[in-house]
Amino acid sequence: MTELDCLQGAANRGELAASRKLAVRTGLSPEDALRATLTASAGAAGLAALLDARAALRAGETARALARQAARTAAAARRRVRHEGAPTAWRAWFDGSARPNPGHCGIGARLLGPDGQLVELSRPAGYGNSSEAEYLALIAVLEAALAQDARELTVYGDSRVVIDDVAAPPQAGAPSLQPYRARVHALLARLPGAALRWVPRHKNREADALSQRASLSPCMEPDASLVA
Repeated sequence: MTELDCLQGAANRGELAASRKLAVRTGLSPEDALRATLTASAGAAGLAALLDARAALRAGETARALARQAARTAAAARRRVRHEGAPTAWRAWFDGSARPNPGHCGIGARLLGPDGQLVELSRPAGYGNSSEAEYLALIAVLEAALAQDARELTVYGDSRVVIDDVAAPPQAGAPSLQPYRARVHALLARLPGAALRWVPRHKNREADALSQRASLSPCMEPDASLVA
């Protein structure tokens, strides 16, 4: 770093502007004009003291910026852990849609295994509301996990209604969703260690796209066995 670079790094915006005017007015080089401007700013303390003080100020600002960035990174990591938990061998995502709501339903889901297994589901699911569609998507992906003999499974969805309803005590669940909830509980009982976790919608885009595509397909009645 040249001396001019050091002086420019120490100068504030007003001092830089003043030094440029001084250079034009007196014919001084940019470096000499800036040194003269900073010397005037330093006063009795002297230029060296001003440069040291400005360097310490910049170092403090850099340290605070790094601390803020570290705090943001740590907060993002905590959010990921809260939303996603520790990685598991099998992972799944589900989503359901209704056009309109209630309307023609579509379900979408993805199931990923530890050895590259991939199951994608995208199919119409009859007529109903969005919560029913979400439940049907969850049931479908749990059925797929059973068929794959999945172990250590985490299922992600962006429907707080469904995920909270699955976790609710029997007396607190939505009565209209009880058949779906019972089916999910029966499937989870056959998948030891399986967990449901909420994720924001932007982390569920692929399942959402599959469900949206299915909701535009020719209407079909859902498989009654899903909620039997």
